[in-house]
Amino acid sequence: MAEPKTTATTASTAEFLDSVADPVRRADAIAACDLVAEVTGAAPVMWGAAIVGFGAYHYRYATGREGDWPAVGLSPRKAALVLYLTGFDPAFLARLGPHKIGKSCLYLKRLDHVDQAVLREMVASAFRATDGKTITS
Repeated sequence: MAEPKTTATTASTAEFLDSVADPVRRADAIAACDLVAEVTGAAPVMWGAAIVGFGAYHYRYATGREGDWPAVGLSPRKAALVLYLTGFDPAFLARLGPHKIGKSCLYLKRLDHVDQAVLREMVASAFRATDGKTITS
């Protein structure tokens, strides 16, 4: 079985965030990084080349595939700021503000367009649900 491609690295999160070309996306990513660090109490760590992660959990699928993933992560993608959140209550979404979602991805066009208190609750909920745990499916 192949090893996971995205793993924790020793690369600088500050250098990565400072390298984001779009000034609005860069500012949003830095602010989101600060918000997640404050809420979780975890230090940011680079995962692969483009994800800033906080804490970690171990996953194990029925197929036998397993690995580690950030308990909460973020990535300043070209189209949106992506937050990787697993285990939060979906009821938060109705109060959040403009967003799109994927399986465990929350896509935000602008950080200042969403309710920061709700986002903090979502981050805290996802971190509590996953950090230090093993999740099986």
